[in-house]
Order: sequence, then C-alpha cells, then structure tokens
Amino acid sequence: MNLQTLTEHAANSEIRELELLSLEGGVYLARIRLDHGQFTLLDEAAKPMHLRSMTHLRDLLQTVPAFPCVLVQQCVHDEMCGR
Repeated sequence: MNLQTLTEHAANSEIRELELLSLEGGVYLARIRLDHGQFTLLDEAAKPMHLRSMTHLRDLLQTVPAFPCVLVQQCVHDEMCGR
C-alpha cells in the first residue's frame, strides 16, 4: 500500500490501526491493518518504506486523517536511552 492509498483508506475511516515496527538497526516499517488484511506501507518504487523514527512517520502523515497508531518493539532494549 502506498501513501496515496493509505490516505484514501484513512479518509474513508477504513484503517483499523497502523503498527510502526521497530526493527534492528534503527529501521522502522509501517504495517496498516484493515478489516480485510494487513499491508506494508510502500515507497514510490513499491518497496517497503524505511522510516527513521516515530517523528518521521508523524511528519509523513501530517495531511492524512487521524487513525490509531502503535509502536511495536521486537526487543525493549532497542528503545532504551543511553546511560
């Protein structure tokens, strides 16, 4: 699913949830859940869009109607701050 399709689904209140998946190496992927399945957010080349942070996602979705978003961490230690 690309950003345009995501926006259309959001405008129609069809998005149940967006999961921001925190992966190893500081990479985030967005997975969109609709009633009929889950879809990864894709870039212009139809490849999974690599996001840098929650702020990056927030900036990307500024003009998209609001819907629930959750952060999914593979390992809680990945999100720890330095000492």
